[in-house]
Amino acid sequence: MGSNLAKGGEFLLADAVGTAIFVPEQFTTEQKQIAETTEEFMKNEIWPNIDRIEDKDFGFIVEKMKQCADLGLFLTEVPEEYGGLELEKTTNMLMIEKVAPVASFVMAFGGHTGIGILPLVYYGSADQKERYLGKLASGEWIGAYALTEPDCGSDPLSSRTTAVLSADGSHYVLNGTKQFITNSSFAHLFTVFAKIDGKQFSAFLVEKDFEGFSVGAEEKKMGLKGSSTTQLVLQDVKVPVENLLGEAGKGHKIAFNVLNVGRLKVATQTLGMAKGAFGESASYAGERKQFGKAIGEFGAIKEKLADMTAAIFASESVVYRVAGLLDQRLATLDHGGADYYERYQKAIEEYAAECAIAKVFCSEQLDFVVDEAVQIHGGYGYIAEYAVERYYRDSRIQRIFEGTNEINRILIPTMLLRKAEGGILDFRSGIAEAQAELAEGTETANFREPFDRELALIADQKKLFLSMFAEAEQSKESQEVMMALADMVIAIFALESVVVRARKVFASASEKKRELLIAVVKVAAFERGAQFQAAGLRFCAYTQEGNRLLAMQKGIVRVGAYPGEGLLGAKQLLAGAAREAGKYIF
Repeated sequence: MGSNLAKGGEFLLADAVGTAIFVPEQFTTEQKQIAETTEEFMKNEIWPNIDRIEDKDFGFIVEKMKQCADLGLFLTEVPEEYGGLELEKTTNMLMIEKVAPVASFVMAFGGHTGIGILPLVYYGSADQKERYLGKLASGEWIGAYALTEPDCGSDPLSSRTTAVLSADGSHYVLNGTKQFITNSSFAHLFTVFAKIDGKQFSAFLVEKDFEGFSVGAEEKKMGLKGSSTTQLVLQDVKVPVENLLGEAGKGHKIAFNVLNVGRLKVATQTLGMAKGAFGESASYAGERKQFGKAIGEFGAIKEKLADMTAAIFASESVVYRVAGLLDQRLATLDHGGADYYERYQKAIEEYAAECAIAKVFCSEQLDFVVDEAVQIHGGYGYIAEYAVERYYRDSRIQRIFEGTNEINRILIPTMLLRKAEGGILDFRSGIAEAQAELAEGTETANFREPFDRELALIADQKKLFLSMFAEAEQSKESQEVMMALADMVIAIFALESVVVRARKVFASASEKKRELLIAVVKVAAFERGAQFQAAGLRFCAYTQEGNRLLAMQKGIVRVGAYPGEGLLGAKQLLAGAAREAGKYIF
């Protein structure tokens, strides 16, 4: 690995000024062409037929999935030696973003191309790939992933599904029930997790036609009406020993490593959905009239459009920053050797915390955006005839997918603590430096260049976080404390992603674009500053008392304050541009 690569979590110790990130403005011509191909497919084949999808016309969905395969959209993460393209994560996220506005279809698409195919790509033997990967990549077969059980959602290692080796050693016999399995009604190959002899957590490739394997009735869901979600029942299912995926007892590696990049994909799906819901709202705000003028001309609606724009800009910045981090590290790997995918997984695992940050932040920004979208539509937002009603229902599950946001919030500081304890990140020096600088106090800064004030805010947030992180070790058993720490980290990462992106593209932007960049950064800084302060105050209230509590909280308010001068004008500028464009403007 190159020493110049950023380590996972290192952003908390580094100066934002020197940070280099991937931004959407640097997509290549090839990446843009893939995005356009995907958009055209959605426009011509999916949007006109959305009612068929929502009505669970699974035959139609499978037909459209095969068309996706014909366009090469299933090949982005398949190895070249198996006919795949093995493209960058940034490219894959861009493609997912374009499919995402039709959430039921992206569930089928993502369930197949992600957790359906990737376990086989990462952990499959040469024989398994030869037998199955071509069928999955071509769309002849659809894949699915069976981890969750009725009594174990957030704790998959407590699985009760069992696998027992037959007396002649030719096959395993699987028994158990799986819950909430995506694509189950039309999938052909399932990655099923079970414990060998009730002890060794392992993964198996199970074909739908194996005797004893059955698919339950479709769940009646709040949202994602057009996606297939059922139970799977395994009753003495005979699975050939050659269908054991990876090593016996190492199923946790498959489950958790696939989840890391899966969290980033959920973040990307929510980004695409947010853009879709915003487009409906911006156009509606320009067309709907009340009291003799378009509702988008009223301040209350302008503020919503501006805040939604800033939320999407921040999500977009986070998604492609994390995807870029993965690409940079994966690009350093030697493709040779039987251990390539083991090294590949370690490279992705390096940014497990950043993937969790993206998932939590973007899914919650989506919920904010769709809620405001319904509000802008008023009573019509509650009517199924309007698209925002579907966006609203489809958004809620995103905070539960790939580990609930609560679980992910606990994971973020937990992973940082492990890196600190293992000496991977020098938090000790960072904490000492931060505490010394905070004790010295801050001088009145002279902000001359665009974004100087926001960069100073990020630097202060990092100092405050590190000063509190010093006490995290003593409180790591408290989930409430860990979630407060996570909210501070999320706020820092999101704001830094926004500001670094804006600085990177500012010089080459038009005068109008520069004004919009300054405006969106100001709105984002005000929101993320408030998020950081609230989390910091909560952390202090949980862990301190008396004079020390008051002193720490005063410090958070004093050091972490963002005045937001010109905030109203910034919001009005963003709202006007959104209303004029009728869609997301960046």
